[in-house]
Amino acid sequence: MQTDPKAAAARDGAETNDRSVRPSSDVVAQHLGDEVVLVHLRTNQIFTLNRTGARFWELVESGSDLSSVRDALIAEFEVDEAALAGDLERFVAALSEEALIDVDERS
Repeated sequence: MQTDPKAAAARDGAETNDRSVRPSSDVVAQHLGDEVVLVHLRTNQIFTLNRTGARFWELVESGSDLSSVRDALIAEFEVDEAALAGDLERFVAALSEEALIDVDERS
């Protein structure tokens, strides 16, 4: 099933705007060059974030909400807004599933 990319981007962007994230208190991060290494202290799992993921992590650590994170990534990287919206949704879901971030729905 195909969807309208503009409608999907608007939907993804709306979902992103309605949430804020913060690093889990069970995670420690170490910046190594352009990458960030995350260690989940409860599971002892190690995750490596590439340059873009590392920038996401820095923005989240600084207290930026997802809307601000998206805007910063669009400004700093050559990326299509619609593609970034979808990638950001999947990335947030993956980090949340691994309990690396806490996601808060805004009411």
